[in-house]
Order: sequence, then C-alpha cells, then structure tokens
Amino acid sequence: MSFAIPLIQYLYNMIRPFLLFLALFLVGCSSGDQPPSANYLRLEGQTMGTTYHVTYSDGQQRNFKQGIDSLLEILNLEVSTYIESSTISNFNRADSLFSLAYNPTTRENGSWHNLHFLANYLKAREVYEASEGYFDPTIMPLVNYWGFGYTPKKVVEAVDSIVIDSLMKFVGFDKVRLVARGQDSLLLKAAPGVQLDFSALAKGYGVDAVAQLLAGEGIQHYMVEIGGEVVARGQSPRGGDWKIGINVPRENAGMQDIQTAVPLHDRALATSGNYRNFYEVNGNKYSHTISPFTGFPERNILLSASVFAPDCMTADAYATAFMAMGLEKAFALASRLPDMEGYFLYNQEDGTLGVRYTEGLAPLFEKEGDKQ
Repeated sequence: MSFAIPLIQYLYNMIRPFLLFLALFLVGCSSGDQPPSANYLRLEGQTMGTTYHVTYSDGQQRNFKQGIDSLLEILNLEVSTYIESSTISNFNRADSLFSLAYNPTTRENGSWHNLHFLANYLKAREVYEASEGYFDPTIMPLVNYWGFGYTPKKVVEAVDSIVIDSLMKFVGFDKVRLVARGQDSLLLKAAPGVQLDFSALAKGYGVDAVAQLLAGEGIQHYMVEIGGEVVARGQSPRGGDWKIGINVPRENAGMQDIQTAVPLHDRALATSGNYRNFYEVNGNKYSHTISPFTGFPERNILLSASVFAPDCMTADAYATAFMAMGLEKAFALASRLPDMEGYFLYNQEDGTLGVRYTEGLAPLFEKEGDKQ
C-alpha cells in the first residue's frame, strides 16, 4: 500500500518534537569532557513486563526516576496490549475506524494525543516496507494463538491449521490504512479482526524516549537499557566507551553468559533471539518469532540478531525482522541499509556456533577475535 507524500510529511511534522532525540545520537561529546565516576547515578525499575536500568553522569546529582517512570507509564498507556484501556487495545477492539485524536484516558479529543502510538506506527510501516513484509505488527492474532501474546498463556498442544488459516486473513499491514481528516489522524482496518502489536519496537522506543528526557536535562553521558535494548552516549563511569554484552544464544545459557562485549558510543544496540522465549510440545519447539507469511513460528538456523543503529527503536524493529528473515536475507538487508550494522549468531551444520557480521563491524570484531 502506498501513502500520499503530503500525508506522511504532515504526520512526521506533527510528531517531530517527540523524535528530535535522533539528532542527539549523531553528535559526539568533546574529547576533553572527562566526567568523574563519582558523578554517576544508577536507576532501575520495571516497565513493559521487564526491567530498565539507567546510568548517567550529573554534577548536580539529580534523580530523574520519577520523570522516567511517568514517561514510561504514559508510553505504556498508548502501546501496551496488556493494558485494556491503552490506545492500541482500543484500536484492536475497534470495528473499522479508529481516531488517534481521541484520548481514552481523559475522554477528550485533540490533535496532539497518541503521538507515542503514532511514532511506533510510522516506524513499523517503514520497517515493514523495507523488510518486504517480514516485520509485520498485524501478526497479533497469531501471537495470541501461539501463546505469546496478551491473552491467557496457553501452550498449543495440537496445531490446528484451519484456525491458523482463518487468522491469516487478518494478517498484513496493507489491511491497516492511515488517513488524515483535518487535524485528526484516522486508522482504517480492513476487518474487525485486524490487530496491531508494537512489542517488537516499543522497548526500543522507550529507550529512546528516556534518552531524550536525559538529553533535554543537559545530560551528556548516559546509558539507557530496557529489556536488553540499549542506547549509550558519551563516556562510561570507567572512562571511554560503554561496554555492552551480547548473550550466548543457547537455551541453557544464563543471563551472565556473554558471547562478546562490544564498545558502544553514541549508538543504539538491540538483540532479538528465539533461545529463551519458546516452549516445547512432543519434541517440537515453538518460538515467539511468528512468520507473517506462514502463520507458524519461524524455524531457521539464525539464533540471534544484534543490530547497531542511530536510535534504538530502529535497531529493535530490525532485530525482530532479521529473525523472521533468516541469516542470508537478514545479512543482505543489513548490509544495504545506511547507518546500520548487523551481528548474527547461528547454528552451523556441525552444531557449533557461527558468527557473521556486516562490513562496518569488521574492525571491531576482528580486533575482538571473532571471525566472519
């Protein structure tokens, strides 16, 4: 589906104040700025069904936890499928027409409501088109069927292909259309059963939003992490770049088992994999990465995909898309996309762990001893 250029430009202009943080990641700190480690604060909390950790340097020793928690709460009220009153939940229950100007919490209308939702929608559309449909947020009915969604968790004991075929009728981002009507933005869905799921990029967006909050307070050195998705700017408490670990993608590996630790400077890093979120029935493993083309959990040799990008929402979305695409297609796309690099771990024929990464990461990983 194609959208008129004026509409897309209008919508991007409308959410631009919420996306200005992207420019921040492209500006490095001056080499003479050496923050003392004593100035660093560390915050943590819970959000989006996982935890967050924030470390930042502030000579005033300000505590931003209340502001971070409030920001993440507002974000969840727009994009969490686990909150019945959220914007996305209201859209999923709608029949055919949904207004983004309506705020379900305040029951008011206004052109500046639901901008977090809109930002996630527009990025999802961008990645959907770039990945040729491998990233598709309309797989929500299938995610629920396989027991990985917001409905009560239920292991699929016996796969019903008839049910899967019926759910596939609601899958396809071309079944959702965004239109402008005056100062309002409307979402049209092809059928009442069409639903959206932003879980594959919302954590990354949350990381970026918290980073924007810190940057807006004049913070130059920080690391923000939500559920393993990270953005880092400036210098770490040790001095120099932040070091971020990429986990060993094995079922029996612990959270502290690190395949490699990489320096991260003014960039974001997100990793997706199928080695933890899965279940097994009668010898068959079903993972949370669902193919939008078959309706079944994706099975390929790719174990994890780590994406380096200027912002975390982009990295998060493409990491998920790459897992659905498989190693060869993912590597090819990651190699073509500007300002992006991919690091892939996969099963080799002899059962050992293979490593492959895009050209821009060669100086880093060849130095670390990994081989392409």
